[in-house]
Amino acid sequence: MSKTLALTEQLIALDSVTPEDKGCQKTLISLLEPLGFICETMQSGEVTNLWARKGTTQPLVVFAGHTDVVPTGPAEQWKSAPFAPTHRDGKLFGRGAADMKTSIAAFVVATEEFITAHPGHKGSIGFLITSDEEGPATDGTVIVCDKLKERGEQIDYCIVGEPTSVEHLGDTIKNGRRGTMSGKLVVKGVQGHIAYPQLARNPIHLAAPAMAELVSEVWDQGNEYYLPTSWQMSNIHGGTGASNVIPGEVVIDFNFRFCTASTVEGLQQRVHAILDKHQLEYALKWTVGGQPFLTPKGELSTALAAAIRSETGIETELSTTGGTSDGRFIAKICPQVIEFGPPNASIHKIDEHIELRFIDPLKNIYRRTLENLLA
Repeated sequence: MSKTLALTEQLIALDSVTPEDKGCQKTLISLLEPLGFICETMQSGEVTNLWARKGTTQPLVVFAGHTDVVPTGPAEQWKSAPFAPTHRDGKLFGRGAADMKTSIAAFVVATEEFITAHPGHKGSIGFLITSDEEGPATDGTVIVCDKLKERGEQIDYCIVGEPTSVEHLGDTIKNGRRGTMSGKLVVKGVQGHIAYPQLARNPIHLAAPAMAELVSEVWDQGNEYYLPTSWQMSNIHGGTGASNVIPGEVVIDFNFRFCTASTVEGLQQRVHAILDKHQLEYALKWTVGGQPFLTPKGELSTALAAAIRSETGIETELSTTGGTSDGRFIAKICPQVIEFGPPNASIHKIDEHIELRFIDPLKNIYRRTLENLLA
């Protein structure tokens, strides 16, 4: 059994359902300290964060990831226990196998191999690990980034081990993510008997033209790296449950997934302008879940793409699709943030897994990237 596989299984066996770490980071510290890393635990509420660094010079290359996993769902639906790493059909099964304990294990072993082969390497290597990525993400990576900013520690390159590959290991890396912003819209009307509509004001009817306009609105054209910004309704709630009552209000939940061609302020202003144009009586509460970030083609993406090519023969593609990640926090203190990890088809599912044949090549890609940047 390879070191990477053994460490992956050791981490999977720790049932670190968010925000628990369950000793994962202590395991990492026990491996990193002998390599010369100064390890610092940053506790915030129930969340455990690790900042580890070897070296004091630039450039600083950081591996970032999370030890927390999503809940297993009904354990009886798994073919093997979620936290008992199991081999079956050439795959390793267990919660966190793809998202993202294999990546973390590959980070550590790749770093060990690199330091052993290049003891006098230039620059520094860091690890930023949290147990709050799958949860609210308020006590995790953002806390560490704020602390690093306060004390002037500059990250030059960061690889986030999110599962980004699609069909084959290395076919896709993320060089950015869209922002997410939600709105809870309450449109007011006047409740009444449905047989006397002249004595009531139906908020569903009042809101419908505005909703149709919001659906058809072109928010931007996207850019070289992003698809256009999208607006989607997710929930509509109105009425008392009775078929003969006009409701007094309707509540509409919606969400923007927006690219760097738009801003939070600009999108909010345009929504309010459409609602005001239709003369609605309304209240609207906004929640910004994350800003978009983008790393244009540069030293990090080139180094990682070359490592992927050398290890797999695949010409990787840059992508900004998918949901949010902790990359949005790191991008505020690091000019080049790239996400790369194993195939993501099974993440958050029953019987989450990774193909065994991808585990050591993943480690090798991380090691080759270090060689391209620091050797």
